[in-house]
Amino acid sequence: MLRTVFGLYRLSARISSCLAPISRLLVRSWGRSWARSWGHSPDSGRPAASAGVSAGSPRRARTSLATVLGALALGVALGACSPTFDWRTVMNNDNGYTVDFPAKPGNDQRAVQINGTSMQMAMQTAEAGHAVFAVGTVMLPDDSDATRHAALDFLRAGLARNVGAAPDAQPVQIPLAAGGKTPGLEMKVSGAAGAQHEARTVYVRLVAHGRHAYQAAIIADQPLPQDQVDQFFSSFQLY
Repeated sequence: MLRTVFGLYRLSARISSCLAPISRLLVRSWGRSWARSWGHSPDSGRPAASAGVSAGSPRRARTSLATVLGALALGVALGACSPTFDWRTVMNNDNGYTVDFPAKPGNDQRAVQINGTSMQMAMQTAEAGHAVFAVGTVMLPDDSDATRHAALDFLRAGLARNVGAAPDAQPVQIPLAAGGKTPGLEMKVSGAAGAQHEARTVYVRLVAHGRHAYQAAIIADQPLPQDQVDQFFSSFQLY
């Protein structure tokens, strides 16, 4: 029995070592709430202890063992930390785009200030291969060229600033689902992010269409295989 328990604890440690880098990446890319969804403390990278239970108590030991047993299924799914890309097409009819995500995406929303005006950004994000794949959509107050340019400048500068890079962008054509293309911008920037100055590579495409500004981005802790980058961006189409 003791041998089984020790074996389970070793498995738990391996699983934690897989999840911790992902948790840190999500914290520094999208905020503290993402780390909590993985069950990690944003400040330490360690699982948060339950209130009122000391680390050495028998109750804590029983709770930990139960947690480890439950984590066995997760360990099988993680496949010894091997990154997997389970691509699926997601159609976002509310915000007018379709894209391939490498995992089932989650949804979030936040307020952003663009030229002193509060706007809402809707986010869809998915994690695979130690990278975050995301599409952010900003609902603009109008479809004037000035508003569109201000939104794109805000998104471009913010992503580059997060890794201490220059917001240099190149023109690119973004496909429309009905046929044709619309002009946009693309960047690839690398630098140090977060309090620990960890290396990050950001791939991004930006476009304004109608009353929406879009940010399709990949934030990775190391350069990704080009075929995975191409899969994401080539599938990004606007309605």
